[in-house]
This record gives sequence, structure tokens and C-alpha cells, in this order.
Amino acid sequence: MALIDSFRRAADSDIWHSFRASPMTMAAAAVTLFIVLAAFLAPLIALQNPFDPANLNLSDAMRPPMFFGGEWSFPMGSDDQGRDLYSAILYGTRLSLEVGLAVVFFSMILGIGLGLVAGYVGGTLDAIIMRIADVQLTFPAILIALLIDGVVRGVISVKRHEEIAVFVIVASISLAFWVQYARTVRGSVMVERNKEYVQAARVIGLPRWLIMFRHVLPNVMGPVLVIATINLGLAIITEATLSFLGVGLPSTQPSLGTLIRIGNEYLNSGEWWITIFPGLTLAALVLAVNLLGDWLRDALNPKLR
Repeated sequence: MALIDSFRRAADSDIWHSFRASPMTMAAAAVTLFIVLAAFLAPLIALQNPFDPANLNLSDAMRPPMFFGGEWSFPMGSDDQGRDLYSAILYGTRLSLEVGLAVVFFSMILGIGLGLVAGYVGGTLDAIIMRIADVQLTFPAILIALLIDGVVRGVISVKRHEEIAVFVIVASISLAFWVQYARTVRGSVMVERNKEYVQAARVIGLPRWLIMFRHVLPNVMGPVLVIATINLGLAIITEATLSFLGVGLPSTQPSLGTLIRIGNEYLNSGEWWITIFPGLTLAALVLAVNLLGDWLRDALNPKLR
């Protein structure tokens, strides 16, 4: 019964009405859901596992899509290693989404934690955290990720780097994305910490960390959710850019960026499908996620209701 009441309240909420009133937002949600489901159901709907060398045959390389003289066994064609491009896009999209979601999670945890401490404690600690954030803002996120990845490559061997490439790329992008969360949370916390419910919590003797995480944090999560939605698209684009530059995920773990980089090498030779299909998938995913982020920003803004 309580679950039914929760669904009824959600259906009557302003956010749900705002969602239903925007056909573009509904279309973006449908595209995002379709791509996410297809990506995470890849083991069930893919024609082959592109990560398994036993499934690859170099004699199948550079097959055109089936509507351009190709075969039904390669509906979107194949790449230079004989991988079915349709299957590679499914697995690559899943890998890109996993990286993007992991980046959003870790950068959000780091940024929220530092923002809470800076905004609630204040003083010297606030000044140190914000100066670090100001310095980091002077460098593009892609440059910070390149720097961290380069340092890791210089410390460990190439083979070892390929084994932990996913973890390195997640850490690199996460350390470049935490600043937005920290600055946003800090500003909101500085407003909330002087309100009556926080003063009441102090009076009854609650510890500082409990006030920050139980009472203050839930009231500053609205802007954080918007940033997280938009940063998901940015994280996917950043990973694709790094992979395209050859410093992201290796060719044995083909993300969308890796597939685009591989296809770019053969684009002038006429094998356009290796770049075009992953590029269209990446563009559709990022555009849909960004549209959802824009809608969520407007829906959570009380001034626009």
C-alpha cells in the first residue's frame, strides 16, 4: 500500500508533469533508455564477443554493412580485426557507460565531501580547498586526465597499464571533474548552515559530521543531481576523446572512442562505417543525456515553475 501511495505521489508531482509536458525530453529519455538497455544486454543480443580473440577472424576484416553489399552476419560491417561492428558498438557503448557512471560516482563523492567540509567548517580549510579548486579550473579537464594518465604510464609497464586501463581512465577523469560538485555544494551549504534546523541540531548536541551528512546534505542535492546528469555526457565524451587520442582504453577493450579512432585510420580508404556508426551512437547518447540534464535543471528550479 505504501508503495502504491509513493507511485501516486510521484505521478502527481511537478517534475513528472514537467516531464510529460516536454516531448523532446520524453524522446531523449526513450533514446537514453534504448541505448542503455541495448548496451547492458550486449551479451544476449550481440552476434559475437569482440573482447574474445577466439571469435575473431582476420579474413572477416573490413566487411561492408549488409545494406551496402555486405553479409547478414555483419549487419554494420566489420573493423580491421574482423570484429562485427554491431557487436563492438554494443560492448563499446556498455564500456563507455560504465566509465561515465563510475566517473560521475567517484567525482561526486569527492566533490560533495570536500564541498561539505569547505562550506560548513569554513576558515583555513575552506580557503585551501577552494584555492586548489581555483587552480584546477585553470586547466582543461582533458589536460588533467592526460597528465595523470601520462604519469601512470611512466611509472608502470605498458602491459600492466593495459590491464588497469579502465581504472586509470576513471581515476584520471574523476580527479578532473570534482571541482564543479565542490563549488556548488559549498555555496549551498554556506546558505543552509545558518538556517534554523541546523541551529537546532547544534543546540541538541549533534556532532558536526552528523549535521552535515544527515541534515545539510539532503537539502543541497538538487543542483548536484543536475551536474551529475550533465557530467555523465561530459565524462563519456572525455573518455572517447582520450581513447581517440590513443591514451585511453586499448584496442583490446573497444570503447566508442577506440572504435572511432580505429575507423579514422581507414576513413580515407573508403571504410567509412567503422567511424560513422560508433560516432552516431556516441552523438545520440551524449545528446540525449544532455537534453535530460537540461530538463532536470529547469524542473528543479523553483523560479521556472
